Amino acid sequence: LLLLQVLVSCLWLGHSEVVKSFETSCPQFFFRETPPNEGLEPQNPAWICQRYKNQYYFATLYDRKMRIPVYSAYIYQPGPGKRPKTWLVEPQLIGPAYPKTMEKEWTLLNRYNVSLEQISQSQAILHDYKNLTGLNRGHLNPNGHHDDYSSRIATFTLTNIVPQDEKLNGGAWNNYEQQTMIRRTQGCKTTYVIVGAVPGNNYIAKGRVNKPSYIWSAACCVVDNNYIKAWAVIAENDENQVQLLSLGELEDTLTELYGRGQVSLFDSDCPRE
Repeated sequence: LLLLQVLVSCLWLGHSEVVKSFETSCPQFFFRETPPNEGLEPQNPAWICQRYKNQYYFATLYDRKMRIPVYSAYIYQPGPGKRPKTWLVEPQLIGPAYPKTMEKEWTLLNRYNVSLEQISQSQAILHDYKNLTGLNRGHLNPNGHHDDYSSRIATFTLTNIVPQDEKLNGGAWNNYEQQTMIRRTQGCKTTYVIVGAVPGNNYIAKGRVNKPSYIWSAACCVVDNNYIKAWAVIAENDENQVQLLSLGELEDTLTELYGRGQVSLFDSDCPRE
């Protein structure tokens, strides 16, 4: 029995926030439990099972060097609710000894004796997003696509945020998130979404945080066992317009933009046409 308890506690220890792969740690956020292939992987990646109050809410592939997410993957479950105001960071990007759940900067500084310098080494901090001109904090996984307060708060982590063009974020991209998604998901039992950002040549915060050149999103919707549909969009991150594409067109575009080989976002059963 003791041996069993030791085994169980070892398994639990491995159950952390920054993980080795999404296949084994939080595959439920991907269609057929299949995450995107290596075509999007940055040089210094972190796989984050986004955990708040002991529950997983979505998955993020994070670029520690650029200090922006590569993509966030979630299940679309919109509902009414308040917009949270609290911003969180990812303790385990500092090291595996820190909490497995997202925390406020304040909590890490005051309860865990961590310095702001330590937090900021491999992720963005609140100060990086101060005094921006023409840009604001753009959620990849938007809080409005979730139906309860805890799942909404979980999206307010800086590991799910990029410097996004202010007009785009409040304009055409917002229309896509709020209106097009409602229209397109009619009849869907489950809609799997992956939203990403292509790194650009510009930075904010004195070169600390990359400003993406493009923001993109892809959805795979299961209507029933025999019918699956998909769609995708991409937007240049300095113009207020969104281009609607097929999943295959987006994958081909991302293959060119990232230049790391053919990109595949979903399991092959999701239609590319």
